[in-house]
Amino acid sequence: MAQVLSESLTKDLTEWRIEAMVLLSLLIQTILIVAGSRRKYWTSSSLGFFLWMAYLSADWVATLSLGLVSNTARTDASAAENPSPGYVIKAFWSSLLLLHLGGPDTITAYSLEDTELWLRNFVVLSGQLIVSLYIFLNAWSADWLNYLSLPILVAAMIKLGQRVLVMMRASSEHFRKSLFPDPDPGPDYARYMDEFSLKREEGFKVSSRRIIDMPKVGHHLNSASANVTIPNAQTLLDAYTFFNMFKPLFADLILNIHNIFNSQSFFQNRSCDEVFRVIEIELGFIYDVFYTKMVTFYSKLGVFLHFLSLSCVISVFVAFVVAKKEAHSTIHVIITYILLTGSTILQIYTFLVLLCSDWTMLWLSKRKKFIADFFYQPISYIPKFLTPRNKRWSNSIGQYNLIGFCFAHRPGKCAKYLKDWISFYDKLVYGYYFKRCNIPKELKEEIFKQLQKKSRGTSELSDCKELCDHRGETALKNEECDGTLDWSVKREFDESILIWHIATNLCYNTDVDEGLNDSQPNQGLNTVRPVNFKEISKLISEYMLYILVMRPFMLPNGIGQIRFQDTCAEAVKFLEERKSIAINEETACEALLKVSTKISPSEVKGDRCKSVLFEACRLVKSLQTLETDRKWEKEKKWELICNVWVEILSYAASQCQKNQHVQQLRRGGELLTHVWLLMAHLGITKQFQVTRGHARTRLVVQFHFFSVLSHFCSSFASLQASNNTVLLLPLFTLEGEISVLTLNNPPRALLSLAMDLLSLKNSVASAHVSWNLICPIPLGSIKGLKSRIYNIYSDINLLSSPKGHSPRESPSKLSLSSS
Repeated sequence: MAQVLSESLTKDLTEWRIEAMVLLSLLIQTILIVAGSRRKYWTSSSLGFFLWMAYLSADWVATLSLGLVSNTARTDASAAENPSPGYVIKAFWSSLLLLHLGGPDTITAYSLEDTELWLRNFVVLSGQLIVSLYIFLNAWSADWLNYLSLPILVAAMIKLGQRVLVMMRASSEHFRKSLFPDPDPGPDYARYMDEFSLKREEGFKVSSRRIIDMPKVGHHLNSASANVTIPNAQTLLDAYTFFNMFKPLFADLILNIHNIFNSQSFFQNRSCDEVFRVIEIELGFIYDVFYTKMVTFYSKLGVFLHFLSLSCVISVFVAFVVAKKEAHSTIHVIITYILLTGSTILQIYTFLVLLCSDWTMLWLSKRKKFIADFFYQPISYIPKFLTPRNKRWSNSIGQYNLIGFCFAHRPGKCAKYLKDWISFYDKLVYGYYFKRCNIPKELKEEIFKQLQKKSRGTSELSDCKELCDHRGETALKNEECDGTLDWSVKREFDESILIWHIATNLCYNTDVDEGLNDSQPNQGLNTVRPVNFKEISKLISEYMLYILVMRPFMLPNGIGQIRFQDTCAEAVKFLEERKSIAINEETACEALLKVSTKISPSEVKGDRCKSVLFEACRLVKSLQTLETDRKWEKEKKWELICNVWVEILSYAASQCQKNQHVQQLRRGGELLTHVWLLMAHLGITKQFQVTRGHARTRLVVQFHFFSVLSHFCSSFASLQASNNTVLLLPLFTLEGEISVLTLNNPPRALLSLAMDLLSLKNSVASAHVSWNLICPIPLGSIKGLKSRIYNIYSDINLLSSPKGHSPRESPSKLSLSSS
C-alpha cells in the first residue's frame, strides 16, 4: 500500500512540476519588479535578504523549468510525429520563461559584483536562448499557439539583449572606458620646430610665447530654460549636468578642472535644500546606471524596442483571449491565462515606473511647454502608491550607542559556541541593537555650512586637497585647543571615532540640561532658532559608530571592530561590578567619570587590550577643564565637539572607496556618500589635477623693417594730400605685430603702397604674426605722427636687426606733407 501511494505521489509531482515551476517563476518576477524599484530607499535588512533570495532563485527557477520542458520534448517526440496539444502549450510557456530570464527592468544587477560577471551571464543566457528555440522548433505544428510564441520570443530576445548590454556597460572596465575623452595628439610639435629652425637660420630673432586659456566659470550651466510644467525641472537639469561632469569620480578618474570651477560656482551660491536635492537626484541617476535598465530606454532606439516588447506581450494576451482553446486542457489554459495576465500587468507596471522616473521628467523638462503638458497631465494621474515619487533614498542614518548596547546586550552561556559555528553571529547581534532615524534639516545645514566655509576659505584650488585630510585638528586649532586635545584626533582613525563617541555620550548624559539650545516660549515668529550643537553632535557620533560597527568597509583599514569589542567587554565588566550604582545610562556615565585618569590607561593596560573606554574619560575631563579655565559655556563646548565630528565625518567620506559608495545606493543610501559627493562639488577632493589651462605656444618672429619703412616714408613724402585724403599707415610694433592706421578715401597711390606693405601678411602667416586694425583717426593729426613714426622706426631697427649686424642709422628727417 505504501509503495502504491509513493508511486502515485511521485507521478503527481512529476506531472505538476512544470506547472509549479512556471508559476513560481512568475511569482519571483513579480517580487523583483515591485521590490526592485523600491530598494534604493529601503533600509530593512530582512527585506534586503528576501530580495536577494528572489534574485538568486529567479534565473535558477527559469532555467530548471526550461530543462523540464526540454525533457518533455524528447518524450513527446518519441511518442508521435505531431506534438500533442499539451506539449505545444508547454513549449509556449518556455517562451514566457525566456522572457523571465530577460530580467526585470527595475533590477538588472543585485550588486556590483554581478555586473563584473556580464560575460558569463551572456554565455549562460545564450545557451538558454538556444534551448528555448530548440523547444519552439520541436513543437512546431499547425497549432495557432505556435504562432503566438513568435512575438513572445521577439520580446524575450529584446529583454535578454538589454540585460547583457546594461550589465556590460556597468562593469568597471567598460564604465571606465566610456568616460575616456577622444584621443588628442596636441599641437604639431615637429612642424612647429621646423618653422622655428627655419626662421632662425634666416637671421631673425625667434622666441616662443605661451598662451594660456584659463577656465571660464559658467554661472548658468543650462542655456535652455527649464519647463515650468514639470516640478523641480531646473533642479533635474542641474543634477543631470553635474551627473555627466562627475561620473569620473565613480570610475577613479581625474575630474576636469573646468568642471570643478563650474561646480564650485554653483554650489557655493545655493541653499542647503537645493544642494542636497541636486545631489540625491544625481545619485539616483548613478543608481540607475549600475543597477537598472533605465538608461537603455531614453534614446530613440530604446523607446522603440521597449514599445515593441510591450506591444508583443499585450497583443499575444489579446489573441489568446479571443482564440479557441478547446483542444487544450482546462488546467493548462488557466495556467496560461495566469502567466499572460501576470506578464502583461508586470510589463505595464514597469512602463508606469519608467513614466514616473526622473529620466522621463528630465526628458520632458527639455521639451516645449505644449509637449510637456500633453505628456505630463496623464502621468500626474498615476497613483502614487504604485510608483512613489520623489523618494530617491532613505534620508535616514543608522544610530549605534556603545554604552546603550552594553546595557541592553547580555550574552548567554552559549554565545561563545554560536560564534564558532555561525560566522555572521556578531553581525546578527550588532544588527539587532542599532536603530535608524530621519536626518533632521538642522544636521544637513550644519554640514553644508562648514564645508561651504572651507571651500570659500581657500584661495587656490590646490589647497582644497589638503582639506580632505582634516579629521578634527583644524576645529581644535581654531579654538586654540590643539595643545591639550589634539592627541585624541592623532590616533588611528577608528580609535579616534571610538574615543570621541564615548566622550560625546558621557558629556551628553552628564551635562545638566538648562534649556540648552531650546527656543524660548516668548520668542517672536521671525526669531532664528540657534543651532542645537548638542543634538547634532550626538547624531553624528552615533552614526559614525554605526558605520564603524555595521559598515566597517567604508572606513580606512584598521582594527575598529576589535577595539569596539574590547571596549564593550571592559564597559560590561565595569557595569557588572557596580550594579548598585550604574542602574541606567546616566548613572553609568557619572560612575565612569568618577574614575581617576591621572595615569594614562595605556601605561596600566599595555597595548594588548585595545579598549579606549578610559581614554574617552580623559578627553571628557579635558573638555570640562576648558569650561572652568576659559569660562566657556556649555554651548561653546558643544560647538567645538560638533565641529570636530563634522571633520571626522568629512574625512571618512573622502577616504571611502568609490565602489563602497555605489554599493550603499542599493541599501537605501548613506549620508556618507552624499557628503562625499558634496565635497567633490565644492572642490574638496583629491581626484583632480591642477593645471594652467589649455596651453598653446606661438612663434614670435622679430622682423628687420628698415627697408620697408624707408620705402614707405619716401613714397609718402611725394604724395599731396587734399582735404579728403586718407592715410593708411602700417605701424610695426615689437614681436612682429603689425597695426594698421586708416583714414577715409585714400588716393590710389597710397592704397597701392599699403597693399605692398600688407602683402607681408602672406609671407609671415605661418609664423602666427598677429594683425591689428586700429580705428580711423582725424586727418588733422597727420603731422603729429612724424615723431611717432621716427620713434617706432628707431626701436624696430634696433631690436629686430639680425644677429651679427649692427643697426642702421636712423633717418635724420622724415618729410610728411598734408593740406
